[in-house]
Amino acid sequence: MSISRPFGRALCAMVTPFTATGELDLPGARELASRLVAEGCDGLVLNGTTGESPTTTDAEKTALVRAVCDEVGGRAAVVAGVGSADTRHTLALARAAEQAGADGLLVVSPYYSRPPQPAVEAHFLRIADASGIPLMLYDIPGRTGTRIEPATMLRLAAHPRVVAVKDCAYDLLGSSQVIARTSLAYYSGCEELNLPLYSVGGAGFVSTVANAAPRPLRAALDAYDAGAVTESVRLNQLTLPLAELMMASGLPGTVTAKALLGALGRPAGPVREPLRPAGRETADGLLRAYGELVGSAVAPL
Repeated sequence: MSISRPFGRALCAMVTPFTATGELDLPGARELASRLVAEGCDGLVLNGTTGESPTTTDAEKTALVRAVCDEVGGRAAVVAGVGSADTRHTLALARAAEQAGADGLLVVSPYYSRPPQPAVEAHFLRIADASGIPLMLYDIPGRTGTRIEPATMLRLAAHPRVVAVKDCAYDLLGSSQVIARTSLAYYSGCEELNLPLYSVGGAGFVSTVANAAPRPLRAALDAYDAGAVTESVRLNQLTLPLAELMMASGLPGTVTAKALLGALGRPAGPVREPLRPAGRETADGLLRAYGELVGSAVAPL
């Protein structure tokens, strides 16, 4: 079975670094992007939820894409988040990202208004028709309130520029059915499903945890590809304590990722309101879990 991987296997949902005063930190973004690629990321997803897209301006989004493309273009795919609840606004963001050099677009289903499936489908087709670069659809009903139903996904897969899905639907059966019937590249957007989705034909992952620990996440996929399934399970299990602290502790992944990056001395900076920074106890716990992962059988970071 040939699996399409239009943006590689290991993608990081990158944070957007800010200065101490809360301004966009483009030198920091370049530094972080370059480090992530050097540590094994095939692609970077910018301006997603982890990148604090709800609180960055359109101009900041475009500047970030341009800077990261300039830094890692040719070494890794750059996928720009352009989702919004407004189709016209999404179109404008898509055009700006394409002009800034993005290799692909991450487009979430319109949120809050909860449009019916025909409207969801029409929204994505409008973006795909207007774009000259491929789309990754973002299915995360827990945030948007609207699922991209498997039947809708099957129809959208017929569009030549709809090539991938970031899957946060927690429906392994539905995802497996679409994978079996289309060439869509399914990327896990939930760390606990990275290996399960990969084992049924997934393309890889788009991970917030990869901001700090891309190599261990990738190692599990490498082992699986090498036919060492038992080893891939072991390596995947090693990442779970850190993934749980970062993604299931009650704090947004953006907050925990920036706390850990800051503790490691890497570009991150503060989060923007209404988010609030993690406390010292949380940061210390993240740092301990990271240290245990680095000290495990996974190759040191």
